[in-house]
Amino acid sequence: VIPFIQGFYLSFCQFITINNTHFVGIENYVRALSDPQFATSFFFTVAFAFLSTVLINVIALAIAQALTRKALKGTNIFRTIFFMPNLIGGIVLGYIALNSAAGFWGLIILTLWQQVGYMMIIYIAGLQSIPSDYIEAAKVDGATAWQTFWKVKIPNLMPTITICLFLSITNGFKLFDQNLALTSGAPAHSTEMLALNIYNTFYSRAGIAWQGIGQAKAVIFCILVVAISMIQLKATRSKEVQ
Repeated sequence: VIPFIQGFYLSFCQFITINNTHFVGIENYVRALSDPQFATSFFFTVAFAFLSTVLINVIALAIAQALTRKALKGTNIFRTIFFMPNLIGGIVLGYIALNSAAGFWGLIILTLWQQVGYMMIIYIAGLQSIPSDYIEAAKVDGATAWQTFWKVKIPNLMPTITICLFLSITNGFKLFDQNLALTSGAPAHSTEMLALNIYNTFYSRAGIAWQGIGQAKAVIFCILVVAISMIQLKATRSKEVQ
């Protein structure tokens, strides 16, 4: 709490260190919001977070559904293979996976490679927690596999979907290390996400004022992620069944 409050105060200051500050009011916020690079990074990040969230959850759920079928052999091996990229640091993945020419889609593919396996494990746990009586009752009533999935499994998976969407959205907005390693914002900051833009504002721009502007951007970024996450949590929790 204390660093957060201190950081919020510093967003209204020009500073070199936390003990060497000069209060400038909302000037940092005005300059942050008028920075064209920040606006470009915002729209790039929103597009990335939305698409990556959809793809991660659709693919992870599809794989989890396949790996919870009793007819499939060697499921533990497949689970391990899919989960392994999550154990590798994001910055390492960025350097070994692709190159900066891949741009937006390179970041999407890299993020899918790393996060699908993690979400898959959560979805597998959710699918396995659904009482088998529900599935059997659906079969007795003549429901097809597709109807069982949408009418029985999805409603009972909503708590799991809530968790996975929350993690996917927040991870999408906060992505930094993969962005730094894969594209570093090139070309001309067109693939620079919000976290990297804030970092570059702090450390890659000359002048004392830019640190305060970077701190203002960080506060805006925090408010944005919290607001979107709360909206998502409220929306998906309302769909959960008791």
